[in-house]
Amino acid sequence: MKVIQKIEQATLDNRPFWSFEYFPPKTQQGINNLYDRMERMYNLGPTFIDVTWGAGGSTSDLTLELCSTAQGVYGLETTMHLTCTNMPKEQIDYALEKAKEYGIQNILALRGDPPRGQEVWTACESGFSNAIDLVKYIRQQYGDYFCVSVAGYPEGHLDAASVQEDLQFLKAKVDAGADYIVTQLFYDVELFIDWVKKCRDLGITCPILPGILPIQNFNGFKRMTTLCKTFVPQSILDALEPIKDDDQAVKDYGVQLAVDMCRRMQEEGILGFHFYTLNLERSTRLVLEGLDFVPAQEDVRPLPWCPSLSKKRMNETVRPIFWRNRVKSYITRTENWDEFPNGRWGDSRSPAYGDLGVHGVSLKQSMKEAKQLWKAPQNLEEISQIFADYCSGKTAALPWSDQPLMPESNAITEKLVNINRMGYLTINSQPAVNGVKSSHKVHGWGPKNGYVYQKAYLEFFVSPQALDKLVEKINQDPYITYYAINKQGDLHTNTQSDEPNAVTWGIFPGKQIVQPTIVEAYSFTVWKDEAFELWAEWAKVYEPEEPTRKCIEAITNDWYLVNVVHNDYQDSDAIFKIFGESNGTEYIR
Repeated sequence: MKVIQKIEQATLDNRPFWSFEYFPPKTQQGINNLYDRMERMYNLGPTFIDVTWGAGGSTSDLTLELCSTAQGVYGLETTMHLTCTNMPKEQIDYALEKAKEYGIQNILALRGDPPRGQEVWTACESGFSNAIDLVKYIRQQYGDYFCVSVAGYPEGHLDAASVQEDLQFLKAKVDAGADYIVTQLFYDVELFIDWVKKCRDLGITCPILPGILPIQNFNGFKRMTTLCKTFVPQSILDALEPIKDDDQAVKDYGVQLAVDMCRRMQEEGILGFHFYTLNLERSTRLVLEGLDFVPAQEDVRPLPWCPSLSKKRMNETVRPIFWRNRVKSYITRTENWDEFPNGRWGDSRSPAYGDLGVHGVSLKQSMKEAKQLWKAPQNLEEISQIFADYCSGKTAALPWSDQPLMPESNAITEKLVNINRMGYLTINSQPAVNGVKSSHKVHGWGPKNGYVYQKAYLEFFVSPQALDKLVEKINQDPYITYYAINKQGDLHTNTQSDEPNAVTWGIFPGKQIVQPTIVEAYSFTVWKDEAFELWAEWAKVYEPEEPTRKCIEAITNDWYLVNVVHNDYQDSDAIFKIFGESNGTEYIR
């Protein structure tokens, strides 16, 4: 969707809106962490995000990947920066073609800064000299397909002879086809307000979004404002001077300053704010909270998972629960399944179904980070403790779960810890929910005035001997259905139906029942390849003769992946009764 359409709707509704900017990290770990941050910041309800473009396309492939993933995996409407610096027309064409191929419909057109070590900006051969030419070219080549935004400079661009001349350039960019303006950072609100009035007097009528950079630390603030030659009111400098060596005090002041700036702009009718996050989350979140910018629940969670904005998946309303903690992997593995876009999650009969493709399976952590996180467990008891510590919040991640447990697990945390210590190594779970309001802060999702439900669900690894004992207890409860499969594909189940089992559903006014999360045999057998491969990847962290590696390989080769659903969603504890006092750890000693 075009960002300008979202801005126009917010303006029509007279409601505030906000957006975030990110830049491509320099390391793989930084990229992984940024994806985590994007996923969390989705819940802050940005109207859109944008991702910067390195000079001369130095980060072009990564920028395209970040934009595509943010939009296709994490459901964030995304704008891609595109600069003229060291970019011949052929590279501009490539970037625009790829953006369209990936479903990115929003471009921020910039001239760009001079390359590092070059003081004066010059156009490269066959390249564009300024953002005006870039905007014209995008419109000439693609018509109205892209929403095009441009940069504005409340203090005037550094290369402009005067603020008035820079305003004329801005007017030319808008006349060339720009849809809205995002400003450079500033700290003098009155200067910005006066500049907006000058823009309007000049006939610039499109939306103008002020760029807000909450102060994170004193030295960084000084570097940034010096580099950009940003005017800083003396009152701000005076406030920072006595606290400049106290990083937390500077952050707190930066948050309050940003809140005060936004409130003053709101008094002048400004509705939209663009936050330069520096790839950080906390300060931006605190500013939004200070402004009481709370997104509507149905906007943040229209489904229990973040809906993709990929054109192939826009009608997707159902997903198997197995991939809940491996969202990026699920999207990349299913992107080319035959049945999109049919509102389903894919056809298991497709020849493409389950293909790991070029993406493969890997740990998020480097070998060094994995050893720091999980140490070197010597036996199953120690491995079980790692899983238990993850459930209690003492360990940050598992190979199958990059994020801490979701808040909905608080009600069953103690039970999860206990069964992990017993040797049932859980990687996915959800508690039973019996008709809570769709506006519920923990369990709620979907439109207003609805009710949502969940069946209790557990997914875990267990030894073959412990599985036999467990199945005996499962068979005594008619409400339980299960699947169990090992690495070799030996499948055990007590259900004869190929029909999906809805484990999450919602009932809303004027709509059919929505069943967004399911358990289904075909997708479970596909997921097991990835689930066991992650054990193998974990084993590779250690040398072949180390006890840790031998223990992990024994689990990989012999154990079963199990999912259990308790279909009586009115009994929240029933699913845990099957574990009793048995101890699965005894079977690998």
